[in-house]
Amino acid sequence: MSTALQPVHNLAPGANLEAYIQSVSSIPVLSAEEERVLADRLYYHEDLEAARQLVMSHLRFVVHIARSYSGYGLAQSDLVQEGNVGLMKAVKRFNPEMGVRLVSFAVHWIRAEIHEFILRNWRIVKVATTKAQRKLFFNLRSAKKKLAWLSQNEVQAVAADLGVAEREVREMESRLYGQDLGFDGAQDDDDDTAYAPVHYLEDKRYDPATQLESADWSDSASNSLLSGLDELDERSRDILYQRWLAEEKATLHELAAKYQVSAERIRQLEKNAMNKLKKNLETEVAI
Repeated sequence: MSTALQPVHNLAPGANLEAYIQSVSSIPVLSAEEERVLADRLYYHEDLEAARQLVMSHLRFVVHIARSYSGYGLAQSDLVQEGNVGLMKAVKRFNPEMGVRLVSFAVHWIRAEIHEFILRNWRIVKVATTKAQRKLFFNLRSAKKKLAWLSQNEVQAVAADLGVAEREVREMESRLYGQDLGFDGAQDDDDDTAYAPVHYLEDKRYDPATQLESADWSDSASNSLLSGLDELDERSRDILYQRWLAEEKATLHELAAKYQVSAERIRQLEKNAMNKLKKNLETEVAI
């Protein structure tokens, strides 16, 4: 078995990506028998040298996969590096008893790391968060063969193929075409022609009228709450206070012990008091 592998420090994708690609391409590909021996050493004996050889001999496959994501505007070296992380995770989890080659098992892990990196860095605002949105994002990118917007027939075909609603396809397409826009705009923008949120999104937090309205609403709500509490009997008022307004809120069982009733009875009294308070507040607002 050949073990003459390149030193690790010479195999890091950086500024000279071509030199890195040449280095990993020169590493011999393992035969099925060699791979099985190394995988057994790692899986059964936790042999780290075997893990290193498995990783190194598969770095060329990471480069091949990373190249298929070159259209996302991200540095190829970063994509390769993320793919290498996925490869190492795959090697760690690889079970030689599964009866498949490591490269087949590792593809999922390599792509998963690259996908996560793209979604984190493609836009300032994340374009996909759920599993369904991620699937739609990458499949829609692959499905689009031209720069024009999808026709209705194409939208229907993509939606049917991916098992999602047509509305979701349209929404994701708009996200794909969207661009990040700085709030203040570029430094060299002409103030007369610049189009940035700072020019049309008004901050009303410190507007005197807004502050007065907010203070008036807060005072009105507080007065209505106090007035509503005054309409309740002393026990109901105390239950609401202990359950909702006190700094250290009481439990149903604590109040049950205080008033010598069951916890369920306290819950009923609390519910009735809340309904009365809500009704009183609605009456105050209506007036």
